[in-house]
Amino acid sequence: MNLLVSLDENYLPQLQVLLASLCQNCPGETGSVYLLHRSIPRQKLDGLGESLKMHGWELCPIPVGESLFSKAPVTKQYPQEMYYRLLAGHLLPREVNRVLYLDPDILVINPLKPLWQMDLQGNLFAAAAHTGKTELANSLNRVRLGTEGDYYNSGVLLMDLERCREEIRPQELFSFVEEHSRELVLPDQDVLNALYGDRVLPLDDVIWNYDARNYSSYLMRSMGEADLPWVMRHTAILHFCGKEKPWKPYYRHRFGVLYLHYEEVAKRWFSGQGAL
Repeated sequence: MNLLVSLDENYLPQLQVLLASLCQNCPGETGSVYLLHRSIPRQKLDGLGESLKMHGWELCPIPVGESLFSKAPVTKQYPQEMYYRLLAGHLLPREVNRVLYLDPDILVINPLKPLWQMDLQGNLFAAAAHTGKTELANSLNRVRLGTEGDYYNSGVLLMDLERCREEIRPQELFSFVEEHSRELVLPDQDVLNALYGDRVLPLDDVIWNYDARNYSSYLMRSMGEADLPWVMRHTAILHFCGKEKPWKPYYRHRFGVLYLHYEEVAKRWFSGQGAL
């Protein structure tokens, strides 16, 4: 299995929590974790890689230079990192044909293998649109971006890198950002939906990209079936979307305690390796 993350040094603690949950809940799985970054110190990456190797995974840090982004609109709102996941086909080694991108504010609580083995049916990506409270936002985003389908969350992306290399052209992406800069609210996510929304295979968000803010909505839509025990048995990816995060004080949504549990697991597994 090939996983992809993209972050800076500040998010290394959250990456460790994600990796601890992955290793614990995908027993027997091994693979590579590709980390796209600009300036994370090598010492911290080496320590993280040594700990991860003990659990059967290889950390593959890939420092990203400026050359690919010389013509990219880069500002405080549009940092270079926002392009990384969409240009993964151009940044990862050519021999990597498929990768699963995960945001660092995620817990893996059940196996990912069914997602990893999913047939993309000729699409570039598989992704989920968040249901429930965000459906009104989905409608507004269709109008704002001129799209017809659902508004997909870019925090979980299964990617066919061979097709991405063929179809995603960096300059086309950069030009779109430059021309529509005033309209972009969540830049990388908006670009995904505006340019490639019709090349996305829809995923069930309650399984593969569960918005931790929306427990009540999921419960209501499922007629009471998707309660906490159901989520713990069936949901694979728990995503802590939005500004409120479970590692910050006064987190008010469900699953905050679960996150703190994996934070403690990560501290034991990665102790002395620099980030936590």
